Amino acid sequence: MSKWYRENAPITADQLADELMRLKRGSVTRRHFLGVTGLGLATAVLARQPGLFNSTAFAGDLGTQMSIATWPNYHDPATFEAFQAATGVAVEVNVFGSNEEMLAKLQAGGTGWDLFVPTNYTISTYVKLGLIDELDLSKLANYDASTETARFTNEGIVDGKTYAVPKNWGTTGIAVNSAKIKKPVTSWKEFFEIAMTEGDGRAMVHDYQLTTIGNSLGYSFNSIKPDELAKAEELLIKVKPHLYAINSDYQPSMRATDAWMTMCWTNDGAQLNRDMPEILFTLGKDGGEIWSDFYAIPKSAANKAAGYALLNYLMAPENAMKEHIANGAPTTDSRVMKLLPVDVTSNKIVYPDEAALTPLEFGAAVTLTDPGRAELMARFKSA
Repeated sequence: MSKWYRENAPITADQLADELMRLKRGSVTRRHFLGVTGLGLATAVLARQPGLFNSTAFAGDLGTQMSIATWPNYHDPATFEAFQAATGVAVEVNVFGSNEEMLAKLQAGGTGWDLFVPTNYTISTYVKLGLIDELDLSKLANYDASTETARFTNEGIVDGKTYAVPKNWGTTGIAVNSAKIKKPVTSWKEFFEIAMTEGDGRAMVHDYQLTTIGNSLGYSFNSIKPDELAKAEELLIKVKPHLYAINSDYQPSMRATDAWMTMCWTNDGAQLNRDMPEILFTLGKDGGEIWSDFYAIPKSAANKAAGYALLNYLMAPENAMKEHIANGAPTTDSRVMKLLPVDVTSNKIVYPDEAALTPLEFGAAVTLTDPGRAELMARFKSA
C-alpha cells in the first residue's frame, strides 16, 4: 500500500489515474484499488468508464474465474480479455452444438456455468424446470429494455418476469463454396439434392435436431406430427451416406475446403464470406429458422456475482458493438445499431430484406423435449 495512502493524504488526480492504469493492467486487485482511492471517489470515476465498473454487479468479491456456456465462433476473445483486465476474472468458454446438450448438462447439475446462451424457444422450459434465475435487473445498469426490438426479445420474459436478456438474433441458412459447387442453392430441397449429387461427400448438417430435422421436413419447421417426421427421417437416412459430417462447428471444414456446403447460422455465414468471398450464404426460400439468443444465469451458478458482472459488461453498447462486428450476428439493440459501421448494417447476410425473412419460423418450445424428434435424430446419427 502506498505511503500517501498510509498517511491518509488526499488522493490526487494523477495518483488516481496511476492506480486506475495499474488496475487495468492487472497489477493490483480491485479491492486494493477501491481501498486506495476511496469508494466514493472510485464510484464517481468508474461511472465515467463505460462498461467497466458502472454497475452494482461489480461490488463485492468476483473471484478470479468464471465460466460461460455458448455456441461455436460466437464471441470475440478480445472481449473476455478486456473483461479480465478490468475485473481480474478469467472467463472459461464452454462450446455446445445444440440446446438439447445445454439442457441435459443443466439437468445433470454441476455444470460450473455462471452465464450461458440459450435460444429463444428454450427459455420457458428452463423456467418451468427451475433451472434459471429471474434476473435482478438492478445489477444490469447497461441493459435498457426500451432500446430492444420486441420481435426478438419477448421470450426472455415469462409471466411478467425477466429471466434472460438478448444477445443477438439471426437466421439459419445455407453456406456454399461457389468455387466448388456451381449450381445455385436457393432452397432446402435443393440443399439435400445437391448433397447427394454435386456435393456428394462434401455437405454438412448440424448436430442439432431443431435445424437438421426442421430444414428437412418440407412442412412446418417445428412439426412434431409423426407422419411428417417419418418423411423427414426417410430423407435424412437417404442423405446420410453422402454427408461429409454431422457437426455444428462447421467453419474449420468449410475453411479447409474439406466441406463445400453446410447448414449455417448468420454469424458463421458472415465470418466465412468475409474471409472467403467465394463462400456464399443464402436463406431457403422454402422456409427455415429465424432465432434470437439470450443470456441467462443458471440457478446452480457458483459465481453469480461474476455472471452478473460479465453480463453487464456485455450489455454496454460499446462492448456489444465490438462483439457484433467480430461475430457477425445482427443486434437486437438500437443503441448498438447506431454504433455499427455501414458495411455491417448494409450486409445482406447479417441484415436480410424482410421478404427473405417471411418464410422463416422461430423455434417452438415443444420441439426441445419432443421425444419423436429426439428419437429421429438419434436414429439418423447412428444409421
